[in-house]
Amino acid sequence: MVRLLQPWQVNIGNRLIKQPQLYLRDSGLLHVLLAIRSPRDLAAHNKLGASWAGRTLEVAARAIGQRNEALAFWAPHNNAEVDLFWQEHGRNRAVEVKYADAPRFTRSMASAMTNLELAHLWVVYPGDRAYPLAEGVSTLPLTGIGPC
Repeated sequence: MVRLLQPWQVNIGNRLIKQPQLYLRDSGLLHVLLAIRSPRDLAAHNKLGASWAGRTLEVAARAIGQRNEALAFWAPHNNAEVDLFWQEHGRNRAVEVKYADAPRFTRSMASAMTNLELAHLWVVYPGDRAYPLAEGVSTLPLTGIGPC
């Protein structure tokens, strides 16, 4: 019912957030608990971002196919972050979740690319097309990563 993500910790000289992050795996259950009864209620709710993040991370985690303990998040105290981090075939990869019409490349993403030595960073958003943001960074619509 819940997904507990542990922080990814490497010695990069940054102070890192060490508290695990907890997500409800079922956004419908979250909506019931928050008394959100319609898409209109959700659009106006202050937990819209949390709902989107939980749903998106669950779809991404299933598509990645890694064991739960192999998935992590990265968040130094300087506000840079990635929502989902994993290693695959010796390469570091990450997902950043953005509830935005057209995400842009940010300093946070640049920091993650450098500090985590990412082979690729996907920015998952509610749009309808994939497009590059920078070298090794691209957007991906949620519908492009698996069944929602």
